[in-house]
Amino acid sequence: MNNTLKLIIAVALPLVVGGLSGFFTVTGVESWYQTINKPSWNPPNWIFGPVWTTLYILMGISLFLIWKDDAAGSLKKYAQLLFAAQLLLNFFWSFIFFSQQQPGWAFAEIVLLWLLIVLTIFAFARINNLAAWLLVPYISWVSFAAILNFTIWQLNK
Repeated sequence: MNNTLKLIIAVALPLVVGGLSGFFTVTGVESWYQTINKPSWNPPNWIFGPVWTTLYILMGISLFLIWKDDAAGSLKKYAQLLFAAQLLLNFFWSFIFFSQQQPGWAFAEIVLLWLLIVLTIFAFARINNLAAWLLVPYISWVSFAAILNFTIWQLNK
């Protein structure tokens, strides 16, 4: 498979997952989320779409750099497995928080997501430093999201 096709697939994968999870987000934001207590520093709803789109693109480029690298197969498989696992948790966070309206469970899930992203960054760094650095905005945003999630959970007990 040539690198152009690998790049398209690698970027499309997180964008598709993000688009699917976006369904739960939009549905939740337009309903119960408007009625709950949120901190004064809660970002406006319109910012989440552009931020997540950018993060998904960076994640895809990062995955592409790992996929095309000639590192040992087992090292790449482990890194790609971690990437897939964190992407799956990324998807389920929106479902748990917005669709199931469970900020407490969503917080527990985002802590696991955060840990998997950190593990993914370290695994990617063993193969390609740029791939690891491209995930830094993602872990930064998820860190902020975790704090926001926790605060919303506490404000709405």
